[in-house]
Amino acid sequence: MNKKLLAFTVAACAMGMASGASAAVTLSTQDGNAVYAGPTPTYDFDTPGTTPPTTSGLIKSGSSGNGAQPLGSTGSYYTVGPSTGSPGTIDLSAFGGAIGKISFIWGSVDTYNTLEILDLMGEVLAEFDGNDIIASQFGNQTLPQSNPLVTFTFSGGDEFNVGGLRLRSTSEAFEIDNIAIQAVPEPGTWLMMIIGFGLLGGMLRGRRRAAVAPGRVNFAF
Repeated sequence: MNKKLLAFTVAACAMGMASGASAAVTLSTQDGNAVYAGPTPTYDFDTPGTTPPTTSGLIKSGSSGNGAQPLGSTGSYYTVGPSTGSPGTIDLSAFGGAIGKISFIWGSVDTYNTLEILDLMGEVLAEFDGNDIIASQFGNQTLPQSNPLVTFTFSGGDEFNVGGLRLRSTSEAFEIDNIAIQAVPEPGTWLMMIIGFGLLGGMLRGRRRAAVAPGRVNFAF
């Protein structure tokens, strides 16, 4: 079996296993920090090379009526609201490859802010609002609890179908910064992992057989 066929087989198996599981997007949060301590950002909105395509919304720095700098954010961030256009979308389809996790700073969480995670066709995979993030201290621009690092984890095949983020705000603004994307391993990486697990399993089985095998006597004629 050549390498291309082998890689295709592994990828097909991975997709098959994923399709057998229920698709899901799960959320986890941790308190923010005055000095950003999350994963290395893929997009930080500070330079053209680190700014994904957006529609509506505003990329800005500092705090004013159309956005407050999230705790832990430096330089520029992305804000959406009635005065800057809502909803605003962030296109992540150009990232390339399957996405296992997306994390970012969710600035000054408010109940009137909604995040939709979109698939590659622009349909909604999952939806979250401020009530899903924290239970109190809404809208505070300085508290770590109100400016958390949120992480969305994809499974069940959704890893191969993440297209972007859509932010909605009906009052004031919805601000995010430091989008960090964790890619799902490429088929070649999966292949090496599967081979490695197979070899390890074979070694363990061999050791168990050696441990329980009865003694043998060899006769030479």
